[in-house]
Amino acid sequence: MSDAPITVIVADDQRVIRDGLVTILGALDGIRVAAAAQDGAEAVALAVEHEADVVLMDLHMPGTDGIEATRRLREQLPSTAVVVLTTYTDDDSILAALEAGAIGYLTKNASAADIHRGIAAAAAGHTILDPAAAARVMRAARRQDAGPGPGPADTLPDGLTGREAQVLVLIAQGLSNAEIAAKLYLSRSTVKTHINQIFAKTGSRDRSQAIVYAHRHALTAPER
Repeated sequence: MSDAPITVIVADDQRVIRDGLVTILGALDGIRVAAAAQDGAEAVALAVEHEADVVLMDLHMPGTDGIEATRRLREQLPSTAVVVLTTYTDDDSILAALEAGAIGYLTKNASAADIHRGIAAAAAGHTILDPAAAARVMRAARRQDAGPGPGPADTLPDGLTGREAQVLVLIAQGLSNAEIAAKLYLSRSTVKTHINQIFAKTGSRDRSQAIVYAHRHALTAPER
């Protein structure tokens, strides 16, 4: 395993916050702040220039905002992870960021330790959501109450099987692999196989994007 520090770009349009983050991150072990950007376009350019591992991205910036910058990064530099750091925890902001390709979502009241963990998790390819953001995503998913969950007779999107749809519903409800296995009377390895198929069919990189997918396709009602 490499001991090289995680290369980070900080993007925030407010100079005092931007400089503060650079100072905080510079004092953390295993992190190297390569540059700081004042808008999304500059963040993308700097990430490409420095081959950044992680971009710590504000959402609402003039010109190119954090959502569009995240989309561009996913296209131009897919190996770079985006962790959103913002004051906004409304459903639209969270879901838009995750759909654009952000792997993490933190609020600006996060501690230095929280940000450190978020960056390290993102660099390792893991999703991390601030508790407030995670709660918002779950509530958004559970608001889909137009009817029962997907059944065998329903037409499912993107070639999902009935069992995969059941697993996706439970992911959207926040259940772990072990909890899904217990609920559906499956082995954990079988659940993992279903989840890998769900990711492939829905184009999701992680559970957070799968939750967004479930929300957008109304596959979020509890099993009857």
